[in-house]
Amino acid sequence: MQLAASFKAFLLKNSTESNQNLYDHLTQLLMKVMAEHPHNAVDVIEDMSRDVKRGLFQDMQSTLRDLPQTTAAELLAEQQCLLFSRPEDRDQEEELVETPLPNVSEIGFNLEQAGVSLGREEMQRIFLALKQLVESQALPRCRLWGKILGTESSYIVAEAECREGEEDGEQSTDEAPEDEDREAETQESEMDPLPESTYKPPPVVPKETTGTGANKFVYYVCNEPGLPWVKLPSVIPEQIIVARQIRKFFTGRLDTPIVSYPPFPGNEANYLRAQIARISASTQVSPQGFYQAGEEEGDEEDEVPRDSYEVNPDFEGIPVTEMVESLSFWVHHVQHILQQGRCTWMNLTVKPGEESNEEGEADEKEEEPDEPEPEVGPPLLTPLSQDAEMFNSPPWSSKLSSTLTSQHAVAVLRSNLWPGAYAYTCGKKFENIYVGWGVKYAGEGYIPPVPPLPQKEYLSGADITETLDPTLEEEQVLQEALEEQQAAQEEMEEAEEEEEEDDD
Repeated sequence: MQLAASFKAFLLKNSTESNQNLYDHLTQLLMKVMAEHPHNAVDVIEDMSRDVKRGLFQDMQSTLRDLPQTTAAELLAEQQCLLFSRPEDRDQEEELVETPLPNVSEIGFNLEQAGVSLGREEMQRIFLALKQLVESQALPRCRLWGKILGTESSYIVAEAECREGEEDGEQSTDEAPEDEDREAETQESEMDPLPESTYKPPPVVPKETTGTGANKFVYYVCNEPGLPWVKLPSVIPEQIIVARQIRKFFTGRLDTPIVSYPPFPGNEANYLRAQIARISASTQVSPQGFYQAGEEEGDEEDEVPRDSYEVNPDFEGIPVTEMVESLSFWVHHVQHILQQGRCTWMNLTVKPGEESNEEGEADEKEEEPDEPEPEVGPPLLTPLSQDAEMFNSPPWSSKLSSTLTSQHAVAVLRSNLWPGAYAYTCGKKFENIYVGWGVKYAGEGYIPPVPPLPQKEYLSGADITETLDPTLEEEQVLQEALEEQQAAQEEMEEAEEEEEEDDD
């Protein structure tokens, strides 16, 4: 009996790997043989033993198996499915009405001929995304501006005309913190008067209103077609000035802070808007004669350069061979951005409230000699042949899309200063697009600006300079001199006392 009990205890010993024992396994195996009565049981006993073991782990495997997770590609596909859905209540006659969108399919085909393409599938998705944007925002006109690449994700940029009466409400929010700072400074000055600084910051250049200058158009961006469109804020002159001095790659996240020197006033959304303004002012071109200067009242009297244009109905097109041979047939139809960061120069020495007073006192006061000279840029519709060379390279390169079938080819123009900016023309049609990293060509290598020199120390003088400690010899000499001086003074006092006694 002890032998049988010890053997049964051996069979009940659990395995360190599977946590099962041989006694339970043989019991389940015999029960399986009795239930199934297999033919030639001795030949299939190993397979049946394996099935018993597998049955024990079947439930455990189902609990350990990871649940299928939805990938980012599947989530994007679900959002892009909405682009292909059509509302049931929309009539077919409404779709035949003139749309504010251009023919993106035709533009994509011509861009393929020019060697610039985002792919037909992506172009179709972008067209549907633009259509969704126009319907949701009620935009009068909208076009694909381009695609700016980023380190994490890219930006698809849409350019739209401003709606009538649309204004920016950002100016009031920007001025509120300044008023609070001034109130805090006045409270501190009343409590503990501090020395006032004589430094006066340079005047702030006001931004151009919506619909004029660098803010003539409104821009929307998204990372992928089907994702929500985000409206970029208006650009201010300070952002354009600093953007010209730094070089940063985009990350694809609009809220990313811009760490640079000089410090950039804003995040990646503001930097993206500033780069779009710079690229548009430099690379948005059209065939000569397609646009003509707009007629405005008072243009003959004012010396301000024209900032508007209109489509020329008499434009008949220019042969593509001539467009390739000479840059004089291409013109800029976007205003040049001045060094001030604006398209129209503003005199900062004259405050808006002083204009009326100066008109009344114009006869009494003469013009100040320190008044700055107005900055004037190239006028609108300036030919590309007048563009200056940079880094010993021409600013533009032109070619035919095909030399074999030139009668069906398109004229292609590529910017060398902004790699990724292209333009094409064919007959009466043209288009501009930008596909790049949003960085300007900087020559052989980029050298960041050197930080300014540190401020000078306070001028040292005898009043503030600490004297050196005297040596032992110098102290002894000084002590002897003081003793001699004291002895001489005592002798003089004794002599005076003796003289007074003699007089008495």
